Amino acid sequence: MSETIVVRQEGAVLQAEISAPPMNLLGPELVRDLVSLIQQAEGDKSIKVLVFKSADPDYFIPHVDVTKIKEYRAEAAKLTGEPSIALLFRHLSASRLVSIAQIAGRVRAAGSEFVLACDMRFAARESAVFGQIESALGVAPGAGGTQHLTRLMGRGRALEVILSSQDYDATLAEKYGWINRALPVAELDDFVRALAQRIAKFPADGLATVKQRVNAIALAPIEDFRRDSDLFGEGVVKPDAQQRMRAALQRGLQTRAAELELGRMLGELA
Repeated sequence: MSETIVVRQEGAVLQAEISAPPMNLLGPELVRDLVSLIQQAEGDKSIKVLVFKSADPDYFIPHVDVTKIKEYRAEAAKLTGEPSIALLFRHLSASRLVSIAQIAGRVRAAGSEFVLACDMRFAARESAVFGQIESALGVAPGAGGTQHLTRLMGRGRALEVILSSQDYDATLAEKYGWINRALPVAELDDFVRALAQRIAKFPADGLATVKQRVNAIALAPIEDFRRDSDLFGEGVVKPDAQQRMRAALQRGLQTRAAELELGRMLGELA
């Protein structure tokens, strides 16, 4: 049973639809259910592929719930033994399970870091919006964004994305390497389903070995994720970060209407 994730099994593929109203914020309930889903899927040898999507057309995961940082970190510790969503996400990257993010709507900050932790990312060209917004609030990305984006994009583009805290559409995200492909929304579901089912037909040991070898080249060491998590935890309690989060909340942070254009709003913070 899950309050925030609707799960449907299709053979060796597990379809996981995020449904955490009002806007899929990454709070303690969603982290709790992600932990449970990963544990159960890893324990079921019949499952080879996890596909994550959102029930909300406007929001995939916009970011963490900034009012419940301690609580969601405590839920993450139930999987990794440490209060860190960075280590939770890295666990998913290192898992034997093949994970695919099917993205429509906004995916920013820890939401971006979650889809980056997935093995592949495919996005709706018309509606997907990406952002790594922590710099606007006075902190560094804490759940793997710096590690993944630098490896995928290169130094210059990673710095542009992280330091600007700007919104990027799916076309530019594809060009920069943030995602595998941007597809028309009408084609996205069929494409991802066919890919997931194709991969799920192949031997599990071979899939796991390929992931291990690719991760040996491209996945940052766990110590780097731990360090980013610690820096975020230290930075978010500093007076300047607290002041900027209060100002953003006053301007509508964590409300559906304001976050449709969050990149613009963050650029206007005093």
